[in-house]
Amino acid sequence: MSHQLIVAIGRESGSGGLEIARTLADRFGLPLYDKSILQSAAEDRGVDPKSLEQYDERPRSSAPEDGVAQMQFDLLRRHAAAGESFVVLGRCAEEVLADCEGLVSIFIEADLDFRIRRTPLPGNEALEFIRRQDRQRRVYHDQHCKNDWGDAQSYDLVINSARLDIPGTVDVLEHYIRARQACLENQD
Repeated sequence: MSHQLIVAIGRESGSGGLEIARTLADRFGLPLYDKSILQSAAEDRGVDPKSLEQYDERPRSSAPEDGVAQMQFDLLRRHAAAGESFVVLGRCAEEVLADCEGLVSIFIEADLDFRIRRTPLPGNEALEFIRRQDRQRRVYHDQHCKNDWGDAQSYDLVINSARLDIPGTVDVLEHYIRARQACLENQD
């Protein structure tokens, strides 16, 4: 891989976004930055990561939430500026890293019944959990970004993981990412 590759994945709760991100990171041999980036950001600032977990990807209602978000955004920007390739889950990466030439931004959505089945809670509890998670992600994202969470115009690709299930979705995304890489290499 001669060009930098950054795969930014936004996702609806229960859509398989984390599993998809992990699998893509494995297939491309890249590190995955998900909630684990909070630990790196905390260590970078000399702060106890446990003290920051309650603020991770939470809507901004006070300075700590905004501070934690900015720490993660700064760390992502530094990794990108250093020329590193990686997969990142959430963290408004499609906008935070929008200036990176090698960015591929993806949003994973899915039918509600598929999402409910994938959530390890009984029916009504699963539905409430999904709605709460999605609401939290939307508010967090929209507080830190110009574009709306899940809006197709904000991403290179929006895909419904219920249509091909998780393995099929990963296969399609891998093909798309490799095609994008080939286009970048042909531009040289």
